[in-house]
Amino acid sequence: MTGSLAGTLAFWVLTLAAFAGLFVLGRRGLPLWARVLIGLVGGGVLGLLFGEAAASAKPIGDAFVQLIRMLIVPLVFTTLTTGVIAMGDPKKLGSLGAKTLGLYMLTTIVAVVLGLLMAAIFRPGVGLDLASVQAGAASDVTDRLRDAAAAERTVVQQLLDIIPANPVAAMVEGDILAIIFFSILFGVAILTAGEAGRPIGRGMESAAEAILKLTGFVMALAPYGVFALMAWVMGTQGLSVLLSLGKLTIALYLACALQIALVYGFLIKGVLRLPFVHFLRGILDAMSTAYSTASSSATLPVTIANVSKNLGVHRSVAGSVLPLGATINMDGTSIYLGLVAVFAAQMLGIDLSLGQYVAIAVTATATSVGAAGIPSASLFLAVAVLQTFGVTTEQAVAVIALVFPFDRLLDMMRTMTNVTGDAAVACTVGKWEGELDEDVFRSGHAQ
Repeated sequence: MTGSLAGTLAFWVLTLAAFAGLFVLGRRGLPLWARVLIGLVGGGVLGLLFGEAAASAKPIGDAFVQLIRMLIVPLVFTTLTTGVIAMGDPKKLGSLGAKTLGLYMLTTIVAVVLGLLMAAIFRPGVGLDLASVQAGAASDVTDRLRDAAAAERTVVQQLLDIIPANPVAAMVEGDILAIIFFSILFGVAILTAGEAGRPIGRGMESAAEAILKLTGFVMALAPYGVFALMAWVMGTQGLSVLLSLGKLTIALYLACALQIALVYGFLIKGVLRLPFVHFLRGILDAMSTAYSTASSSATLPVTIANVSKNLGVHRSVAGSVLPLGATINMDGTSIYLGLVAVFAAQMLGIDLSLGQYVAIAVTATATSVGAAGIPSASLFLAVAVLQTFGVTTEQAVAVIALVFPFDRLLDMMRTMTNVTGDAAVACTVGKWEGELDEDVFRSGHAQ
């Protein structure tokens, strides 16, 4: 249907009916994850049926995302600080950090290899021509790349930026790495202050509980927010955008599915000896939110709530591992960067050597660590990866412009993979640190 007034009215009649149905299901005790899944599918179906008329639901989705973003800074600050306090010994923080970083790097390397493998199997770039890129799209991409280059900083500067000159300003700006750095130091200071630090420690614990309760309030709106976001995405993008680059889409979705099933499944079932189905059910809210918002940062409060409440990971671990993962663990992005690199090589007729494949893997792994947790951020990091095998900036812009119009649908899948990986690592580290309640994990009672 078109975006006419009649179409818009019909869309809203059905949308309000769907919202009423979701509310009734909630009152009758249907779990939140099931209602979120219904909202995800229902919104997508109405978006496909009504086309541009469904775009009118976008403000509802935007409001939901803003509510989640509202929680990020206070949640990271309070849960990470209280997590450090709960450890009781600052030395334990070093053990947890080493295990976390090691697992994140390991899963990222496997993700890059999967992306390269899928690209070699599906050969998505064969038969495509850069002449199909529209000038307007290429111009838009060039502008975005220019803005990114203007903000580029050296590695040393980026490391220095982790230390906030003004912690309050870092919180206002949402600088997650700086907030993590300050929160850890603040928690250690409270811990080492002994009796004098206990009052503020108890205050932080109370604040963390209140923020988690607020997260629960916001998540009660998830079925409606996810419904609106999916209606908007499918209404404006539709499935037709996948036809021209269907192989690339299939390769990405399959690689991400394999990463979730094989890599994360191995961590949960093979290493921890826990039921993988219960793991997926426990974080289904976070996975659905990640897929609909395409933002791992915006999903962070939901991920923390799911992992701590549904999977039994102690808040000291969940509050430490997950914020770091939302910043540096980008397995879906790693898959995507490797896939796009080989896609570009195939489209340009470049035969890659083994050494170039290795260079792509290394660059994609390193670049993904710096990917911002916002929609489509990784698409513009692909330029660095493409240049490892001689692609010019102009050619890189043309390749990205070809993908850019429907990157949202690709971004949704890679973001869901990122968030699932964060949760798997949190469970694994929690088990190794003795901070995972297996009874809660096995119960499967998603909140």
